[in-house]
Amino acid sequence: MSHLFAPFQPESEEPRRRRFKPIPVRMLIPNLITLFSLCLGLTAIRMAVDGKFELAITSIVIAGILDGIDGRIARLLHSTSRFGAELDSLADFVSFGVAPALLLYFWGLNALHSAGWIAVLVFAICAGLRLARFNVALDDPNKPPYTANFFVGVPAPAGAMIVMLPIYLELMGLPHTAASPAIALVYVIAIALLMVSWIPTWSGKGISGRVPREHVLLILICVVFFGALLVSYPWEVLSLGSIAYLCCIPLAYLQYKKLERAYFAAASGGMIQPDTAKIEEERPTGPLN
Repeated sequence: MSHLFAPFQPESEEPRRRRFKPIPVRMLIPNLITLFSLCLGLTAIRMAVDGKFELAITSIVIAGILDGIDGRIARLLHSTSRFGAELDSLADFVSFGVAPALLLYFWGLNALHSAGWIAVLVFAICAGLRLARFNVALDDPNKPPYTANFFVGVPAPAGAMIVMLPIYLELMGLPHTAASPAIALVYVIAIALLMVSWIPTWSGKGISGRVPREHVLLILICVVFFGALLVSYPWEVLSLGSIAYLCCIPLAYLQYKKLERAYFAAASGGMIQPDTAKIEEERPTGPLN
């Protein structure tokens, strides 16, 4: 019976095993940047509630800059993970879906009562749907190569920047009239629909390669000049940038269609062998990233 009641030995000679493996510090850096972006989005909501629209816009713009670099830093440090991707989507929804929508509501859409709130809901929901569709498309291995430089619809960070155009114009000195909230309502819904549309837009991935050595100095000067303009004339720069982005959408659509026709012409000529059934199923929907 002694084996049924073996003596308890609290100090075992075997080394204690770790339940979790230690995580390298480089894995935490991109996630910390994403969390800081999330904090900026929440801060923008608070600033909007307090009526400090300039600070709210500044928080959203900085969050957009951080969103543009956290993924690149993760790839540079070889620290990409599924957890980081999900955290990034959550931060994007708050910073670029909820924050700009509430900012527009407290700026002037609240004068339209329920209609203004419906526009806010539509924009936030479309931002969430846009991010969910983007995450699903990442797992598709059968994307045609010509779609690599395009997004499907307007991405959430860009949508957040251009949807605040009515506020930029007012901060530049444009008078706030009784018709301003109604015009802003139509504009907000239009941008929301662009985010969930299948219209291809440039992703900017094609310019992420190596830079010729002779162009480095010129690029640095241009970046410093743009930063100085943004700090000195923020509302003018953001307004012109938003208008320029909207004007580039038809150009991106035309280039995408041109690449699509060239791709299928090469496929029909036997130069490439695409997955015909998959492509025919996806052709009407545009790019998949």
